[in-house]
Amino acid sequence: MIKSQRINQIKEYVFEHESVSLEELVEHFGVSKNTIRRDVRTLVDSGILNKVYGGVSVNHSTLVGFNERKDRNLTKKQEIGQLAARFVEDGDVIFVDSGTTTLELLPYIRERQVTIVTNNFDFIHGAKPYPNLTIFSTGGMFERRTDSFVGFQSVELLSKYNINKAFLASTGISIMNGVTNSSPLETDIKSTVVKKSSNVLLMIDDSKFDKYALTTYCALSDIDYLITNSEPSEEYRQYAGQHGIVIVTP
Repeated sequence: MIKSQRINQIKEYVFEHESVSLEELVEHFGVSKNTIRRDVRTLVDSGILNKVYGGVSVNHSTLVGFNERKDRNLTKKQEIGQLAARFVEDGDVIFVDSGTTTLELLPYIRERQVTIVTNNFDFIHGAKPYPNLTIFSTGGMFERRTDSFVGFQSVELLSKYNINKAFLASTGISIMNGVTNSSPLETDIKSTVVKKSSNVLLMIDDSKFDKYALTTYCALSDIDYLITNSEPSEEYRQYAGQHGIVIVTP
C-alpha cells in the first residue's frame, strides 16, 4: 500500500473510532510504529487529528454540527430546494445526499411518486408521512454530527443501485479542488453516487464557491447541473460552458 492510501485509511479509521492508540494502528495496518508515527504526524500537522496520550483522536473542529449548519442561510437553501424539485418527475429513482441543503428538497417533492435512496436521516424522518415516497436507506453507521448513515455497508449497497438523478451537497467547491466535503466518512458514499448516477445535480448556496474542505469526492466537471441561489462568477460560468454544466438559478 502506498503512503497516501495508508494515510487516508488511517484518517478514516480514526474518524470511525473517534480515538485510537498507536499500538492499535500498528496492529491494524501491519506496519512499524515509526511508520505509523510519521503518518499520524502528517494528519496532526494538517489539523485533521489531535494528538492525545498514547494515540490520536478526531479534531472535531473540522466538522460543524448538523443543527448549526441547518440554520445557516436557510432562506437560500429553501430557494435551492424549490429549484432542484423541478427536476424530479414521477417514476424517478433519485439519491438525496446528507446535508442541510438537500433536506430542503422534501417540501417540494412530497406529492410526487418517486423512489428515494438516501443516507440523510432527517430526510427519512421527514418523508415518513408520505406513502408515495418510497424510501431506501443506505444503512451503515449513524454519524450524529452529520445526521447521516456512513460506512462501507452504505457504499456496497449504493454500488448495486441504478440512480437516474442524484441530488448532492458540498461543504465547498472550487475549480482546482473540485467538489469537497468535511466528513471523510461520507466521501466514498458521495463518490460512488456520482459514478452510479445518470445525472448529478449539485445543490449549494453562494457561500460555498471558492471554498474547499477536507476531502474531494468528485471533480467539478463531473457535475451535470449546478443549482444555486445566485449567478456565480464569470470564471465558473465559463468553466460550466466548457464542461457542459447547466447552471440553475432563480
